[in-house]
Amino acid sequence: MQEFLACGYAATSMDRVAATAGVSKATIYSHFQDKEGLFKALIQQLVQKKFRSIFAPVNDRDLQADPTAALTQIANNVLDTGMGDSQYVNFMRLIMGESGRFPELARTFVRNIEATACQFFKQYLHDKAEELQLPDPEATGRIFIGALVHYLIVQEMMHGKDILPMERDRLVKNLIFHICPQESTPAMTNGT
Repeated sequence: MQEFLACGYAATSMDRVAATAGVSKATIYSHFQDKEGLFKALIQQLVQKKFRSIFAPVNDRDLQADPTAALTQIANNVLDTGMGDSQYVNFMRLIMGESGRFPELARTFVRNIEATACQFFKQYLHDKAEELQLPDPEATGRIFIGALVHYLIVQEMMHGKDILPMERDRLVKNLIFHICPQESTPAMTNGT
């Protein structure tokens, strides 16, 4: 991971990866076949780690209870995970920066991270659709994820905290209000 983050995907050599890992190049190739295979394995490892850190703290009982509390907890877990892990932020920058030259790597990322999160929210909101009066649970889930990802991209990856500041609690409360209006109250704006 550190070699890809330091050099970018194209400039990372398998010789340096092997040296950093303390193994032979043959060992890496026997496990991952090529650089793309290694990078895909890193994406999958990241997905598992991030998905657990976001959703593991939310147990089945929490999901069956109040949707406002469950969605607030999940939103905060997403933001904590994205804002508290510089390696993750840098990895996201790398994926976005290399997506033009290596679209298959970006597709792997979307297939593993975005699709996993979208599927989770689609199912969760489908199960709560009648209670929350949601006409399109899948679109609502994508809006939820999209708002959080946009916040992370602008605030953390693009260094926009000073240009477009917004308190995360204000974002989360208003996002939840739009999904669960009968169960929550929006955060008051301060004119910014």
